[in-house]
Amino acid sequence: MIALRVAPAILAGIVLGAHFLRAFELGPALVAVLAVPVLLAFRRRWALRVAQGVLLAGAVEWVLTTAILVDERQTLGEPAQRLVAILGSVILLTVVGAVLLGSRASLERFGPSRGSTGVSVAAVALTLLVVVPVQLVVDPPGLLLERFVPTAGWVEIALLTLYAGWLAEVMIDPALSPRWRVRVWRLFSAVFFAQLVIGLLGFDRFLMTGKLHLPVPALIIGGPLFRGSGLFMPILFTATLVFVGSAWCSHLCYIGSWDDAAARGVRGPRRRPKMVPSWHRPLQFLILGLTVVVALGLRFAGASSSIALAVAASFGVGGVLLMILWSRRVGVMTHCISYCPIGVLATTVGRLNPFRVRMSDECDACGACAAACRYDALRPEHIAARRPGAACTLCGDCVTRCRSGSLGYRLGNLEPWRARAVFIALIVALHAGFLGVARL
Repeated sequence: MIALRVAPAILAGIVLGAHFLRAFELGPALVAVLAVPVLLAFRRRWALRVAQGVLLAGAVEWVLTTAILVDERQTLGEPAQRLVAILGSVILLTVVGAVLLGSRASLERFGPSRGSTGVSVAAVALTLLVVVPVQLVVDPPGLLLERFVPTAGWVEIALLTLYAGWLAEVMIDPALSPRWRVRVWRLFSAVFFAQLVIGLLGFDRFLMTGKLHLPVPALIIGGPLFRGSGLFMPILFTATLVFVGSAWCSHLCYIGSWDDAAARGVRGPRRRPKMVPSWHRPLQFLILGLTVVVALGLRFAGASSSIALAVAASFGVGGVLLMILWSRRVGVMTHCISYCPIGVLATTVGRLNPFRVRMSDECDACGACAAACRYDALRPEHIAARRPGAACTLCGDCVTRCRSGSLGYRLGNLEPWRARAVFIALIVALHAGFLGVARL
């Protein structure tokens, strides 16, 4: 019986693929043909819902195509009844396929929802909102596959959305979230720098514009101030702050995962962070001010690009040395909380975002959360005040470590578990989007 329920959906995908192939759009054709079978292979309810969405989008495509073709026939004075009947049947097949996938029998076949269906579907939809405009608008192409094969960017979009749906399912599980946050953060950093290395070897398609920029976060603010142009990264950074606040530092920064690895050391996540001097945050504000002053000073002094490059490279090397010499020793991400000017911007300006991590009155001050925090945001005084310190990056490691369940995300009047679900959907979508488009 399950074969009868999925057969219309698969057939509708094949017909839609033929439609795109007729227009020589190979990428969309492959996505249309393979989307339903691949999603069904996941055997998750969220994948079933996404498959329904694909079919409904296909039905909309058929309606628009029918309207265009009917208009052409009427312009030429030709009859359109047969065309409407044929395409109407195709639309009906596509809609029926979507409805059958959503039947109770189909849902039961795919097991319990596991509490992740809504989060995964939201992550898929948000990922599409991030990457589809890149495919449609950005020139040269922002998606890597599109640079090699025209329309193949749609295949990359399909892969990114599948990845987002799966990752949201993993991240919503408190037992898996801390471990997978670190893994996918390191994956993003590895992909980012691998593209840089390949680009330096002469394959300039792997670079954003074909021109090299140093991978130093401070240049997000210092670069535009020195050049007087180049606002792409500041706009991207600001947009991230709007949606997820300071989470840039714990999920999306291409350098931050290095500091995290150094802080965890060879003993891994069980290594307990040590106390660091309380003056680390004022020091970070000072470095932010110096970054602005030096960048503007070099610009107005007429310094050459090579001099500016040397200054920026020296700053970046200093940060890496700090990770090796201090972060490894104290178990705290000292580069991110003491040295990086973008870090202090994210944790300061990012507080305009409504997401928060808060403790309830049931907190017994056991200190388990402090043992999980690598950002020095859960000192004894912070726990006493029932809120993390200013260096909190919403990483969520403390939330999943709390034994009493008194620590959680906050977003307006939402219950903590709902606030966390919204946050995960957003951060997973941004991560998937960055994985597809972030390059130097």
